[in-house]
Amino acid sequence: MSQTSISNLIHDYADAVVCRDGERWAATWDVDAVWDLGGGFEVKGRDAIYDLWKGAMGSFEKVIQTVLNGRVDIDEAAGSGRGRQYIQEHFERAKGEFGIMLAYYDDEYIRRGDQWLFASRKLVPLYQGLPDLSGDFHDGGSA
Repeated sequence: MSQTSISNLIHDYADAVVCRDGERWAATWDVDAVWDLGGGFEVKGRDAIYDLWKGAMGSFEKVIQTVLNGRVDIDEAAGSGRGRQYIQEHFERAKGEFGIMLAYYDDEYIRRGDQWLFASRKLVPLYQGLPDLSGDFHDGGSA
């Protein structure tokens, strides 16, 4: 059951991005969560994470985020888990620029009552650039 709940959490997150549903997106995070966007840029706490997301989404006209594949390891007794989820985003910025991001999230999950939430998500971009993939790919580090 927890595997299904975490899968639903991951897909709810991505769907809320596409639908630009900030309240539903914010509800995927634990109150004390950490969102690590790489390069030493971390945001702590659901409210601060949501505020950052609202500002960032203002720079997009359209965005489609899809979950590609991943894995999840759960400790049922502890009510926690870890996982890695590969994603892609196709987007149009408000300025009319088109792009794509290929990345993965290293996740930590926490169970609060009967609900699974993100305790942390660390974004590791592998490619960000033109949709024709003509830009530079980055090494995501260790698997």
